[in-house]
Amino acid sequence: MFFGLIASGKSTLAHAWAARLGIPHFNSDRIRKDLAGENGSSGRHPFRQGIYTVSFTEKTYAALGEMAEKALQQGDSVVLDASYRQRADREYIRGLAKKHGACARFILCSCPEPELKRRMEERARDPEAISDGRWEIYLQQKKVFEPPDELTPEELISLPTMDSVDLLLDKLSTLLAE
Repeated sequence: MFFGLIASGKSTLAHAWAARLGIPHFNSDRIRKDLAGENGSSGRHPFRQGIYTVSFTEKTYAALGEMAEKALQQGDSVVLDASYRQRADREYIRGLAKKHGACARFILCSCPEPELKRRMEERARDPEAISDGRWEIYLQQKKVFEPPDELTPEELISLPTMDSVDLLLDKLSTLLAE
């Protein structure tokens, strides 16, 4: 599971990791937009409003969990990609993995705020971008992000995402092999 704050590189890295391994990748932004009938477009939804209300977020994370569970039931690995800012959401994924005898690994993606801001500005100019992440939302999300102190050192990998995707994938391969 790739998680972290807006623009931390989690989706880029999750997509690349899933492609490298040839396994399914489920992205919360895409699932949220599909559930809302927004066909994967980016919008200007405010923090905790519209499709970002607590109840819609719960619906989105439930759909992520259902997709992951289907893959796990078939004995497949899966990559999940979402902020997972609440302990309860991460605990749910841990429980799902345990239920299916899978090993849950949590990759916390991060980078300095100036880079986060630069990435958000770049994304705002990209007509293909699906994320609604903006600086004002990041500031709110940062206030409510619960640190992953419930995770064991074996479950958690903290990964700064300033390097190239290829280098990050190589680092991740090494860290997961340890």
